[in-house]
Amino acid sequence: MTEFPAGAAWVLGGSGGIGSVIARCLAEGGSDVAIGYRSKGDKAEAVAATLRETGRKASTHALDVTDPASIGAALKAVLAEHGQLHTVVFAAGPVVEQMLLADTPVEAWRKAVDTEQHGLFQVIKACLPALRESHGSVVHIGSAGDRWWPPMDGLSVIPKAANEALIRGIAKEEGANGVRANSVLVGVIEAGMFLELLERGVFDEHWIRETKKLLALKRWGKPEDIGEAVRFLASRRANYITGEQINVSGGFGV
Repeated sequence: MTEFPAGAAWVLGGSGGIGSVIARCLAEGGSDVAIGYRSKGDKAEAVAATLRETGRKASTHALDVTDPASIGAALKAVLAEHGQLHTVVFAAGPVVEQMLLADTPVEAWRKAVDTEQHGLFQVIKACLPALRESHGSVVHIGSAGDRWWPPMDGLSVIPKAANEALIRGIAKEEGANGVRANSVLVGVIEAGMFLELLERGVFDEHWIRETKKLLALKRWGKPEDIGEAVRFLASRRANYITGEQINVSGGFGV
């Protein structure tokens, strides 16, 4: 038996630091992959090229997750390219500024909610007919802040926390249609948003020292740690797991 059902995994945010590694892990497991991206077309094509080197089929698709028409057009292209969709991985989202909730501008709040919360709902709604046909799954890339509040990370944690409720709802309502839905909670991972904010100096030595005190494993995670968790949840090995979270955080806050 192959590790994945027939068809492709669609990784939204697949041009990013974590999303690109998720795509690679899925391809290494034997899945064809569609890379969804908003503006980084060159990076998406580079990711797809590396996936093709594994012998898998890979395609790239531009979309805006805040626009249902854009999602629908991209999904149509994915299905035309790959025939079937077995998994949707939602790893899309902007780099969010670190600030107290009391200091958060309303426009920044609206952008975060529109991209992550409304975006996930609109993507799932569009993809459900294809996922019902394939008995496929949704994997949401969430935040370890759902378990332990990280001060000043509200623009990332709160929309993703709402998505955790959505994932449980999809798991409950769509299980009868053979569709599974799960989340991977992301801790401090040496990729993507963390590295960008670190380079900007947002995280200083005091932050690094105090954060590592909260980790059972006294090191940062790697993007492959996220990719392997997604690969498991998308695979047939997890075909009786739904409505669950895998917390990939190094034991943050335990």
